[in-house]
Parts: sequence; C-alpha cells; structure tokens
Amino acid sequence: MLLAEVTATSDAVAATRSRLAKRAAIADLLRRAATSGTDPGSDVEIAVAYLAGALRQRRTGLGWASLRGLPPPADDATLTVAHVDAAFEHMAALSGPGSDSARGAAAATLFGAATEREQAFLRGLVAGELRQGALDAVVVDAVAEAVGVPADGVRRAVMLRGATGPVARTVLLADDPLAALATFTLEVGRPVRPMLAQSAPDVAAAFDKLGVGTTGGAEGEVTGVEVAIDVKLDGIRIQVHRRGDDVHVYTRSLDDITSRVPEIVEAVRRLPGDDLVLDGEALVVGPDGVPRPFQETASRSATRDAPASDAELAESLELTPFFFDVLHADGTDLLDEPLVRRLEVLDAVTEHSAVRRLVTSGATEAADFFADAVAQGQEGVVVKALDAPYAAGRRGAGWVKVKPRHTLDLVVLAVEQGSGRRSGWLSNIHLGARDPDGGFVMLGKTFKGMTDEMLAWQTQRFTELATSRDGYVVHVRPEQVVEIAFDGLQRSTRYPGGLALRFARVLRYRDDKSAAEADTIETVRTLGGVQTI
Repeated sequence: MLLAEVTATSDAVAATRSRLAKRAAIADLLRRAATSGTDPGSDVEIAVAYLAGALRQRRTGLGWASLRGLPPPADDATLTVAHVDAAFEHMAALSGPGSDSARGAAAATLFGAATEREQAFLRGLVAGELRQGALDAVVVDAVAEAVGVPADGVRRAVMLRGATGPVARTVLLADDPLAALATFTLEVGRPVRPMLAQSAPDVAAAFDKLGVGTTGGAEGEVTGVEVAIDVKLDGIRIQVHRRGDDVHVYTRSLDDITSRVPEIVEAVRRLPGDDLVLDGEALVVGPDGVPRPFQETASRSATRDAPASDAELAESLELTPFFFDVLHADGTDLLDEPLVRRLEVLDAVTEHSAVRRLVTSGATEAADFFADAVAQGQEGVVVKALDAPYAAGRRGAGWVKVKPRHTLDLVVLAVEQGSGRRSGWLSNIHLGARDPDGGFVMLGKTFKGMTDEMLAWQTQRFTELATSRDGYVVHVRPEQVVEIAFDGLQRSTRYPGGLALRFARVLRYRDDKSAAEADTIETVRTLGGVQTI
C-alpha cells in the first residue's frame, strides 16, 4: 500500500469532526490494505499505527532538530508503508559511534523520497503531533466496521492482545472474523491494556457518576449501595504476571521493565498461590511511610543496567508494589467477575501489599477518607462500583478518580503553530510564573483543555502580541494571563525554575488580570513544598 493512500485518509479524517465519518474513512482504507501488496497483513498493522498517530517503533532517535534542513520533497508518490516502516526500523536499530550521522542520512533519504504532504505526515508521526482526530479508539471502531462485527468484541480483543494492529490483521484477513476475535484470550505472561478511571471534581460527584447519589439527609448517606474507595497512589502503574517463579512486570504502556525492578519480582514470588495477574502501583516510600517525590519513583523504574550511576540509584531507592485488582488467579480468569469477587481473591493473595481501601455507603465517611489520603501525600482516591467487571483498555464507568485540583494564574510567554487538525491555529502555549525580581520563569507548556473557540480566539490574540518567530514557535509579549489547572509539580532540569507542572490544562483566559497580578515563582515553589516535590 502506498503511503499516499494513508496520508489522504489522514487528511480526510482531519477535515471532519464527525466520528462516524472518521470511522468510515479508516474502515475503507483498512479494507484496501487487507487486499493490497505482497504482505497485506503487515500493511494493515502499519496503517493502523499510522492512523492512530504513532510509529510502530517506540523510539527512533529522531526529533524536531533531526528534521530541520530536509531535502526538497519528491514530485511523485512512490513510497509504500512497508518501505517507510522498514526505514524507521533501521533508524531505531542504529547505536554507538556514528549512529547520529547515519540516522540523519537515513532520514534524509526517506524524506527525500516523500512528497510534500507525505513529509508533513511523517514529521507529525516522528514528533507524536499528528493531531488528525483519529485516536486508537476511533481506529478500533473502524476495524469493527471494516469487517462487520460488534465494536465491543474488537475492543475486548485489543485489550487482551494489548495492541490494535495484531487484532486488525487477524480479523481483516480471516474468513470468519467473529471466530477470529474469539481466539484472543487472557494469557498469563502477555500484558493486557489496563482499565482506566473517569474523573470527578469531588467524592460526591464520583458517587453520582456511579449512580449512588446521596439521599440529601443530614448524614450525607447514599442510598444503601456500597462502593469501594481506593487510595490513589502517586507511583507508576504496574501489571504483574506470574507463572511459577517466572515473573514479568509491565508498565501502563505495556513496556516490560522486569529487569529493572528485581525487588518487585521477588515480592510477587513470595505471594501465595500459583499463576497470577495483578494490577497495581509501584512507588518509592520513605522510612516514615510517606511516598517520596514522583520523579524518584520514575527515575528508579527507568534504571537500566549499564551506567554505574544507575546501579547506585537502584541501591538507594527501592520500589514497593501495592495492588488494587487481580485479573487472573490459579487458572481462573477474573476479568468478567464483579469487583467485589475480585477483591476477595486479591485480599487472599496480597495481604499487606494491597492498596488501602474503604468500603462504605456514606458520603461523609468517603470524603473524610479522601481528605486523609491527600493529607498523607497521596494523589487522591478512586471510587469503584462493587458490581463492575474489569473494563480493560478503556475508561470504564465503574471507576471514578478524585484528585485535589490545583490552579495557578500564569502568563503566556510563547505559542506554537498547530499541526494536523489544529493547522492554521496557534496552539501549544508556553507558561511562565512571575519573577518578583523581573521577568517570568517558564514552567511548561500545554494545549490541553482548549476548545475550537478558544483556539480561534488565542490565534488572533497572540498574533497581535507576537514579537518574534523561531521556527514554529511564536514569542509574544508577556501580557496574557491564563488560569491553569494541574495535578502536581515535579523537579525539572528542562526549565529554569527547576519545576514543571504535571498534567497542565487550560481552564480559561483571565482578561480581568494583568501580568503583574500573575502568580509568582515563590508561590509555585511553596506549592511544591506541599505537594510531590
């Protein structure tokens, strides 16, 4: 299949807001991919990845700097998706002395064979900024439409397989797609996509989302329906598979980090029973039992065997696993069992390594549990319906997370030219806190939370405030204040203030405030002392 066909479909998807139209366009492309070329199955997998906005290679070594000064585009579309995938695979495999120049030469060759539109598409894939409105969920639905099977069946197969590409390949090339879907089952040793939680601003709203709203009485009790409330730990999501003494530890993105976390492997080997698949969090805990800053956990989990400094870090920081769900135990799959049953099994095998939990029907008691968790340095809580199955791979209706929301009034220092669906707009904003000694201190950037109306407004506003342009970055006069919500702070060597916002998102622009009234870097540092810094 030609890359130009994928690019054309990407353009069609970006040009419409209709989810049905996006799905139909992708389904049409996948049907064509399944009947084209010498290896249609491979073409399907590559097309699925590209239309979901990602390369199949997790890391290529390329970045924006690598893509400057590329050769002029080709006149004719000759690249196939197989050729492009092989080229990126070659670049990803390069290492050692001279690899940077070899990778640059390979990139120049690839991009030189691409048309102007294909070059833009490939740049978006490399940078992870192909904002075409076709996320993996849309592609999964398109796979179902392409072969005429229920979307829920495809979603479940993708969840169990841990990836969309292999499922798409199997069903699109199968004589009986429904029978092909049935071949995907939970397999100990192969990670599944984790269940995710919806969000609510407070515990009462979480109760409402689960359909157990308060009675309105003086005690704030719910209608007799109990829920489970887990402390939400500020660690890394882990999924642990054990078959005998063979243990594998996977991250939320299904990366295998077993070799980096021997303490978790040993802890799981000591648990009773035989085969296990557990869902949980791992984090570094101080001697006082209080979680250490998140970046210490992140650094520890990223430790590899090579540098001596990493070995020293591994010795000084130890990850502790805490589990909140079980997907399989002793030969029995538990995905479709209600949470109350899964918790019974979990408590039988994990004992002291289970996440702290409250089961209650009382809204007041739940709110107190949330406040206590936050006071102890945790992220918040997750409120869970006891009758809910494990809705892996999506934000199921049975889990609702509640975290304290922090806000700051910051100043926009620069803004980036949008790409994909946001082409023609100024999108990603650079955020700065006021320095009382003069100037502003950058804390990060975000495009989260922006509506189309907001994008249109800020494009006009920041065009008026523009002072200079550096590539795709437009520097602006520091006058516009924006209210930003964020989940926490972390240390950062990337920004001059040594801090960065976690999960920053735009709430609103503050025309009622001047830059002189924006929050200061001292305010941010004070928050850092209270939160996860």
